[in-house]
Amino acid sequence: MPLYGLYALLFEDHGLSTGSISSLFVLWSVVAFVSEVPSGAWADTVSRRGLLLGSGVLFTATFTIWMVWPTVWGFAAGFVLWGVSESLKSGTFEALLYDELAALDAEHRYAAVMGYANAGEMVCVFVAILSASPLFGLGGYALVGWLSVAITVANMLLVLTLPCAPRAMEADDLDGTGDTLLARYVSALRDGTTEVRTDKVVRRAVVLAAALLACLAFDEYFGLLAREGGATIEQVPVLVALTVVGQVIGAAAAGRTASMSGRVMSAVVIAGAVFLAAGAMVGGVGGFIAIGFGYGALHNTAIVAEARLQDTMSGRTRATVTSLVGLTSEVMSVAVFAWFAVGSVWIPLSLLVATTVLPLLVVGITAVRWLPDRGSSAAS
Repeated sequence: MPLYGLYALLFEDHGLSTGSISSLFVLWSVVAFVSEVPSGAWADTVSRRGLLLGSGVLFTATFTIWMVWPTVWGFAAGFVLWGVSESLKSGTFEALLYDELAALDAEHRYAAVMGYANAGEMVCVFVAILSASPLFGLGGYALVGWLSVAITVANMLLVLTLPCAPRAMEADDLDGTGDTLLARYVSALRDGTTEVRTDKVVRRAVVLAAALLACLAFDEYFGLLAREGGATIEQVPVLVALTVVGQVIGAAAAGRTASMSGRVMSAVVIAGAVFLAAGAMVGGVGGFIAIGFGYGALHNTAIVAEARLQDTMSGRTRATVTSLVGLTSEVMSVAVFAWFAVGSVWIPLSLLVATTVLPLLVVGITAVRWLPDRGSSAAS
């Protein structure tokens, strides 16, 4: 959607400060993590395709509200809907994909297929961001916004083409629980959270994947970072698009890097952190190219870490366990957004971005021991 490249600027141009925008991001994350695990359990109980369709409806409503009610309360309402939409999708799509591959005895292709899916998504984002500039010149925020609404509707309809993937184990079979939908839901929720709590390897894989995703949360500020560096509103989407190129390459390469060791992942994460910090401080075209390198590296490691989690878990409540990655990531993301909200009062945005990547050094060190070995599958 073209509005992806401009929505932070939309908020700012309607009177919101960086702190206020950060507060909206915090609201977004809070709503997402409150609904994350409950929606994951539903994905282990009811139609996963149906949940993805519901996610699309809410996403369309988000952009519609922003267009008809461009105030702080309208933006907040949109983020509430977007947060629920993300929680319905998080864990659901990954579980659907893995179980569909499992039915074809092709689980080993998960990282590659997910990488290509992410790369395809990023290509669409790239095109959308680049189109934001000329569209804004033609019709301002109104044209960009309403075209984005139309695209979300088309995206929602594509959900109907997805297969109804079989589960590794039917929800009815979970712990012999009774026939009712509520009983199956409660059983899925309990079994998924219990697996993460009691299995150290799965738990570490959840935290590692979540930490990598959380450290990618500040891409929401790239538009503001570009503007702080002197870019015009038409130039901002072009600079942000450079970071998307890196994500496309990183995601598409996930199949080739799926067998990386913990030591290799550690080196890649630390290198990505260095590129991000340097790019934020340098700014301009060169700086955003460096950010693209860093983001691509981190996106790649996040896909690999999540693929190892899929291989490692039992598979009984796949969507519930995967949703815990989203929950943990959202909790960590709130800390990132809070740091931006508070720090922006005294510190330039470029320095905020640079300092925020420091936790990545810890993540990189942790990856040496916490990334599960490939082939350590416990899935049934």
